[in-house]
Amino acid sequence: MGLRERLVKDTDYETRFRCASGIGILREEVWVDADGEIVRYNLAFLMPAKSKVDKGRVLGYDNAHGPHERHFGGVVQPFAFKSYRATARRFFREVQQLRRGYEDEGISGRP
Repeated sequence: MGLRERLVKDTDYETRFRCASGIGILREEVWVDADGEIVRYNLAFLMPAKSKVDKGRVLGYDNAHGPHERHFGGVVQPFAFKSYRATARRFFREVQQLRRGYEDEGISGRP
């Protein structure tokens, strides 16, 4: 039996919201092993109207291909992974900052 067969999708959450730059989508997916340890994850902030790169993903963190990666504006870079919890906190903080920036753009009329 392969590793993927033993994983259980523990979290599968998606929410859509309206903001100044259009519809935003937050996605959180977490897979655990038989011991309940998080072994795979995907955190994504998508804004299809704002970004045409990477299927609208403005920001994301995942380890879908093995190494822990940060996706931002179509650029993928490795990052120092400490824990899923720390990564999720970082992700949601960055999303909040990005949304504030988009709201400021909408208020000031800047592109």
